[in-house]
Amino acid sequence: MTSDEPLVIEAISSSHDRKNFSCGTPALDNYIRQQAPQDIKRRISRVFVARSHDHPRTILGYYTLSSLSIDLGALPVEIARKLPRHPIPAALLGRLAVDEKAKGTGIGKMLLMDAITRTLTVSNEIAIYAMVVDAIDTDAEGFYRQYGFLQLSQHSQRLFLPLKSLQVPG
Repeated sequence: MTSDEPLVIEAISSSHDRKNFSCGTPALDNYIRQQAPQDIKRRISRVFVARSHDHPRTILGYYTLSSLSIDLGALPVEIARKLPRHPIPAALLGRLAVDEKAKGTGIGKMLLMDAITRTLTVSNEIAIYAMVVDAIDTDAEGFYRQYGFLQLSQHSQRLFLPLKSLQVPG
């Protein structure tokens, strides 16, 4: 995979080769191989995969999206005081992984940007205050922070990105 090869990001389907995906993190590998179809069927999450145009079955990376509510007490005080006193709607980027063969090609960034774009599009139809991620480790936390994600609560690797910060005032 080269960085100039056309990339397609689409909803996962039975035609994608899930069993050969390997990012090096067992929990993320096992999810795409075993749990993803069940979560989709039960409407727990949606899974989107990146693939090259020339190899439509090979998964180069994936992410999941679902919804959740943020407890107002988890938000930083300076943000929480400006919001209504009830749980805040959010989109959860539950997992994001890139196959080891494709690391260093920018696929992680492309997947994140696709997830943010999908979330912004949906937020025009239903209320979504922020995107939330659970950083699996300090490297993942650093990745998300470079795109403006902030720590959600003091003792957690959960981060959030207020969607308002991404939209151009209209």
